[in-house]
Amino acid sequence: MSGAERPLEGLLVVALEQAVAAPLCSARLADAGARVIKIERPEGDFARGYDAAVHGLSSYFVWLNRGKQSLVADIKDPGDAALLHRILERADVFIQNLAPGAAARAGFGSEELRRRHPRLITLDITGYGTGHDYAGMKAYDLLVQAESGLASITGHPAGPGRVGVSVCDIACGMASHAAVLEALIGRSVTGRGRGLEVSLFAGMADWMNVPLLYFEGTGRAPERVGLAHPSICPYGAFATADGALVLLSIQNEREWARFCDAVLGQPDLPGWEGFGSNTARVANRPTVDGLVAGVLGALTREEAAARLDAAGTAYGFVNGVAELAGHPALRRVEVATPGGIASIVAPPALHDGRVPELGPVPAIGEHDALIRTEFAVSQPA
Repeated sequence: MSGAERPLEGLLVVALEQAVAAPLCSARLADAGARVIKIERPEGDFARGYDAAVHGLSSYFVWLNRGKQSLVADIKDPGDAALLHRILERADVFIQNLAPGAAARAGFGSEELRRRHPRLITLDITGYGTGHDYAGMKAYDLLVQAESGLASITGHPAGPGRVGVSVCDIACGMASHAAVLEALIGRSVTGRGRGLEVSLFAGMADWMNVPLLYFEGTGRAPERVGLAHPSICPYGAFATADGALVLLSIQNEREWARFCDAVLGQPDLPGWEGFGSNTARVANRPTVDGLVAGVLGALTREEAAARLDAAGTAYGFVNGVAELAGHPALRRVEVATPGGIASIVAPPALHDGRVPELGPVPAIGEHDALIRTEFAVSQPA
């Protein structure tokens, strides 16, 4: 991208980060042109060791750390701490997601940093927030999926399930990125930074608004229904004759009428008892789903798709990761890594119709010499 396409160029972000949530936030800032200095322990961010799937590197790390500079430093070492403070004198954003209280104990508490540097935007990413009994607890994605109630509404009726990606980390990282951008806009008006705090729990609790409000309004939590919708019918996955799974969604009575005619071949079905409204169909779900399953189960994938297209029904096929790799809607971008070129999924937003170019993934401490020289204490003449 050119300078005009890199709106955060010239901004300096210091990221005392590990794992997923904070690195996701800082990766988005790096994508937009910010210089991100990632502070790592000598062994590196522990996410480097999650797997070795990408040229011997972790798939998590490759995804979340493109375009950053890596500085190995020990914040408990006086010399390294002094170096980090010198970097922060020039920084615009400071991000940290260490264990609760660790950054403050090492002299990098957000309030003190903003007192010293009023234009600095600080972001503390925590597991559960502050000021309550959970404040000191360590938190990882699956733990928060469980604590937030997400796992209780995910899976099949037999038991709770895990969402198959680190959704609590991702929700937190996305909310953090938006908050930093808002703070940067605010600083352009006021000249002052802002203290931000986002937790994994708060990010997922926000996403849980609908089940929470539904429960408080009805006294019933949404049921676990696997690949179906707890309050819309038909909305679920059905097998075709050749083994494909097609997931279809009916959103209103007009769509239901067209589906009955063009797919089921029963245009009078909406007039039957138990089929005439979404509420009635949900109460009559086994019968409704059984009827749909019987029709689609006699069709091939191609025949089912043709009927669903004719009806204007929203549908999709239940793909595996192998099918995702070849999906026609998938956009990819190449990223340089210490082990070779990796092809990753491109960031969601197009810029003037183009996928942005992403910076390389750093080796551990790759930029030590450069950064330590740049921020060295000036010697008297």
